[in-house]
Amino acid sequence: MPSPVGHGLAGLAAAWSADLLSGTPHPAAVPDSTARSTPSAPGRRSDLTLPVLCAVLGAAPDGDLLFGIHRTATHSVSAALLVTIVAGLVTGWVTRRTGRALPMVRTALTCGAAYSTHLLLDWLAVDPNAPSGIQLLWPFSDRWFISGLDWFPPTERSPLLAWRSLCVNMRAAAFESACLLPVLGLLRLGRARQARRLQRACERPAVQ
Repeated sequence: MPSPVGHGLAGLAAAWSADLLSGTPHPAAVPDSTARSTPSAPGRRSDLTLPVLCAVLGAAPDGDLLFGIHRTATHSVSAALLVTIVAGLVTGWVTRRTGRALPMVRTALTCGAAYSTHLLLDWLAVDPNAPSGIQLLWPFSDRWFISGLDWFPPTERSPLLAWRSLCVNMRAAAFESACLLPVLGLLRLGRARQARRLQRACERPAVQ
């Protein structure tokens, strides 16, 4: 299964893809009411909350390692749906609490997509542990799913700090970075172009 590095990068890619698909930066990127008419440029501090959250969500399912239930409940479509619902509810609560209109559906779907990238990467990965794969349809089925494409190399968790484990995990993280960083670079360029386009639209004088 991929390392937290690959999962975090995939979650970040989900957040940036959502901006491009929606055509505008997420409103959370706008720091105050005076800036609402000006699109936020990618990379500003106020622009980082949702992407960082999505990076965390991308790696979050592996928290089940602490409870000995790895690749089961947290690696399912049910868990991704639950994350989506909770993200929507939290967004609604923040909107009511702060009086700031945040798009509930968009935020919820972005968080759900970031979480789902973990399932996708695990499905595409090598898994030498039996049974291989993830219980994608838990709790409705105990079937294990894996693509067999063996795209992402396996990682080693036991013993985690042994030299062999460190070498295996560093190689895995390097491969994941080589695959995902170019994607993030393209998304970054797309978001920069999007911000410039929206900036020009805001600066264009209104037709009298």
